[in-house]
Amino acid sequence: QVQLVESGGGLVQPGGSLTLSCAASGIITSRYGMYWYRQAPGKQREWVATVTTDGTVDSLRGRFTISRDDAKNTLYLQMSSLKPEDTALYYCNTVIDRRNIWGQGTQVTVSS
Repeated sequence: QVQLVESGGGLVQPGGSLTLSCAASGIITSRYGMYWYRQAPGKQREWVATVTTDGTVDSLRGRFTISRDDAKNTLYLQMSSLKPEDTALYYCNTVIDRRNIWGQGTQVTVSS
């Protein structure tokens, strides 16, 4: 059974930094595209970042950096210069056999 478990969220002041983690089990993360999404209250879920099987990365914001530790089978999202509008529930995601696999999410709140 594939499981994705996010952690690392919390309350951070504007301008601060946070690193989210997503521990995967039941899959080898290097064999799949891995993604971060987020959903703010009252808004649709939006894509945040991608790391492909060959290690190519892309992100919605230059302040966000996605990475993957193959030895730990873990995905990361480093976020810097955080803004109140970055407040959201952040989810880890992958697609296996056309089926979306989601974690439970980790809450990030940016507030003074």
